[in-house]
Amino acid sequence: MSRLPGYRYHGDDPDGYRTMPETIAFIERYAEVSAAPVQTHTTVTSVRRGESGYVVVTDRGIWHCRALVLASGACSLANVPGRAEAVPPTVDTLTSMAYRNPEQLSEGGVLVVGASASGIQIADEIHQSGRPVTLSVSDHVRAPRLYRGRDIHWWMDVTGIFDEPYNDLENLSRARRLPSMQLVGSPVRRTLDLNALNALGVQLVGRLAHIRDGRAHFSGFLHNMCTLADLKMDRLLARIDAWAAHNGLDGEVDAPHRFPATSLDSSPRLELSLQSGEIRTLIWATGYRPDYTWLDVPVFDLRGRLRHDGGVVDAPGMYVIGLPVLRCRRSTLIDGAGNDACYLSAHLASYLAGDCAVRQGGCYELVEAIGL
Repeated sequence: MSRLPGYRYHGDDPDGYRTMPETIAFIERYAEVSAAPVQTHTTVTSVRRGESGYVVVTDRGIWHCRALVLASGACSLANVPGRAEAVPPTVDTLTSMAYRNPEQLSEGGVLVVGASASGIQIADEIHQSGRPVTLSVSDHVRAPRLYRGRDIHWWMDVTGIFDEPYNDLENLSRARRLPSMQLVGSPVRRTLDLNALNALGVQLVGRLAHIRDGRAHFSGFLHNMCTLADLKMDRLLARIDAWAAHNGLDGEVDAPHRFPATSLDSSPRLELSLQSGEIRTLIWATGYRPDYTWLDVPVFDLRGRLRHDGGVVDAPGMYVIGLPVLRCRRSTLIDGAGNDACYLSAHLASYLAGDCAVRQGGCYELVEAIGL
């Protein structure tokens, strides 16, 4: 999942999971091997149109370029909903980006909002610290860490699911907004889902609808949401089974099986006081979003999302890379960067050469990549 052009993992545990320091070292080593001209410790403060392209203002000078690649990523800022403003001041709040460990939290109950990869791991860790935890569950993607003896990402790789092109997806907008899968990497390949959390004693409630008069109100559709997630997981597993049978792999892996449906209380809690002292900390595990505050070019839709077609931005000579499902599902992973860069580089080269098929308003010769 972390292959890069001409560079991949070399070690004794190819199916393992790297720690954050190991991941940083992996990228640092790639920078050395590739010898790419990356200018580090340089902050871009603004990008605007220029007479012959773009003006890039940084804290280390001003650059002029005729074409631009936005590579600042999809997870620059924590995505905190507007209802956060209604949280009483007696409750500490932080995001999953700011969370490090339970020791930084006040003693007492914790409400975790969001049940994707970060939310379930944070809820589990805090519960293990002895604090009571309530987990607010919204739209989520359930998946087992292992299926038929292989990692679920291994299956999605070999079956071609990761390679489904963006323009063939039935609902591209939804695919790009899809929450991360409920997965956790660990040496024991543990599956951490809502059933596991429920068995540990984590209280599951529905989506946080609003906060009013110091009380958090939750949606009553938790059962429906979990049933839908279960059905989607079963469809994924059925697709894997069909591929394994068609490709003669059944004899090399474990037998097909299904996982128990998500188990919930018959009447999940619908509201919770944030002023009674029961909840001392609220953690927003509600995902991330790009930071384009420095981009002063009209390339955004009404919702503030970058307008692009498979990485080709709606502006002369501008491209983007590193967004979820940019050109296929694999684009969300490090492993997808190589193929995306290959296509966009070819498109960009044709554009600079003045190819009418891709020309957007000029013949540009200089390319700069920012945000790497």
